[in-house]
Amino acid sequence: MSGKPKRIGVLTGGGDCPGLNAVIRAVCKTAMFDYDLEVFGIEDGYLGLIQNRIKPLTSMDASGILTRGGTILGTSNKANPAQYAIGYDENGDPRFEDVTDRCLEHLRHHHIDALVLIGGDGTMSGAAPFIEAGINCIGCPKTIDNDLVGTDLTFGFLTAVETATEAIDRLHTTAMSHHRVIVVEVMGRNAGWIALHSGVASGSDVILIPEIPYDLGKVCEFVEERSRWGKRFSLICIAEGAKSVGGEQVVAKIDPTSPDPVRLGGIAEILADDIERVSNIETRAVILGHVIRGGTPISADRVLATQFGHHAIEVLMNGESNRLVVCQDMKITDIDIRKAANKQRMIPADHPLIRAARAVGTCFGD
Repeated sequence: MSGKPKRIGVLTGGGDCPGLNAVIRAVCKTAMFDYDLEVFGIEDGYLGLIQNRIKPLTSMDASGILTRGGTILGTSNKANPAQYAIGYDENGDPRFEDVTDRCLEHLRHHHIDALVLIGGDGTMSGAAPFIEAGINCIGCPKTIDNDLVGTDLTFGFLTAVETATEAIDRLHTTAMSHHRVIVVEVMGRNAGWIALHSGVASGSDVILIPEIPYDLGKVCEFVEERSRWGKRFSLICIAEGAKSVGGEQVVAKIDPTSPDPVRLGGIAEILADDIERVSNIETRAVILGHVIRGGTPISADRVLATQFGHHAIEVLMNGESNRLVVCQDMKITDIDIRKAANKQRMIPADHPLIRAARAVGTCFGD
């Protein structure tokens, strides 16, 4: 579609995270107040686009939501218009259908000229058929995992780190009191950003991330040595995607109807059992899971989300097409949205924070 839009659609896709409402607020108010645009909300991500659950938003809808966690529009991490699950065949395998044309018809019906997509790599990859059909798609990078290619920071990440850090801080005293090893599992999929940052912030003794496979023997040797020093407890922060040398990631569930079917989880319990068996030190596992995805965003995420939402509309109204708003070198800018599709940003082995953590005595299991 050519020319500047008059009516835009906004959706939140993928897993929820703190700051989504702050972006919706910034998108709506910038569009309405600065450019007199009509804004339509699409419910539950691409699923709402598939099912034509699209409604007009007013400035009142966008008021009072800055501090609220979650998303007023709802979200879904299972609906991909290009591969939409419609049931099962006689063998019990899921059947898929490309419903892109249905989505385009719904956009035409509502006279929506452009889309603001708030999500992670899956949401950005889902934009491809709409871009090909001429719909201008502007992305805002959302994920607590901080693993979206092209941006140094995604909103939701800092709040997740804060929540995880507070939880590990609380576990510190119980680990010390009972002279235990406590293994704390945090989310992150295949990247260890949350584990690295919350592990450093909480002073975790061991940090295990997917990018550095761990040696069980070295982890046990480290906690045993701490015990000999008189430190009769240890805290281990482990990413859900971490694995041992030569081992595999622990899969909690496979959902064949989802575009991202693998659900990781459970590595903490396996590691806790291994440590107790090898070292004979009493060990417990705590899986924080969805706790770190919920709650109100901290101030840093509110600010970042507001900047992202505002920049998305500025980019759109400047006549640019198919851009992803990003934070690079502490500046808000934008890149081609397709650069972030179907990719994950991993932690490099020489990352400065890893070097700093090693310098203060943190073990990475290698």
